[in-house]
Amino acid sequence: MPYKHNESRRHKIEKARYKVTNWPEYNKALRQHGDITIWFTEEALAAWHPAKTGARGRPQEYSDLAIETALFIRQVFLCRYVRPKAS
Repeated sequence: MPYKHNESRRHKIEKARYKVTNWPEYNKALRQHGDITIWFTEEALAAWHPAKTGARGRPQEYSDLAIETALFIRQVFLCRYVRPKAS
């Protein structure tokens, strides 16, 4: 193999090493990795859970607006799973 012939003369660039000096801040940054904050209007929060239909069977847990919002966020931010969570 030709690359093995010149192995001793090749320039080897070592991988950069970074030393963490502030562990609490580093751990906090790891926990917040991938977090996004989204503000909803009061009207959107009121429409988050669907109105009761009176039909038989299990009621819907989320309205169509909530499902569409979750799918939109998933598509925009390329998230695999978006868990709707009201606080």
